[in-house]
Amino acid sequence: MAHSATQSHAGFSLPGLIASIGSSIYGALISVAEAQSRARQVEFLQSLSDEELKKRGLSRERIVHRVFSDSIWL
Repeated sequence: MAHSATQSHAGFSLPGLIASIGSSIYGALISVAEAQSRARQVEFLQSLSDEELKKRGLSRERIVHRVFSDSIWL
C-alpha cells in the first residue's frame, strides 16, 4: 500500500498572518500593562503602615497574595 503526503498552503493568507502577529503583540502589551498595575498596587500597599493594613484586613505578609490571587495560584 502506498502512502503519499501532500502539503497544502490553501489555508495561508498574509492578512491572516499579520492579524495573528498583531493579536499576539496586543496580548503581550495588555499583559505588561496589567503587571505594571499590579506592581503599583503592591508598592502602594507596602507603603502603608501595619495599622493601616490591619484596618483593611490585610497583613504585610499577604499583600502579594491579595494582589495576585485572581491571576495565579499562590
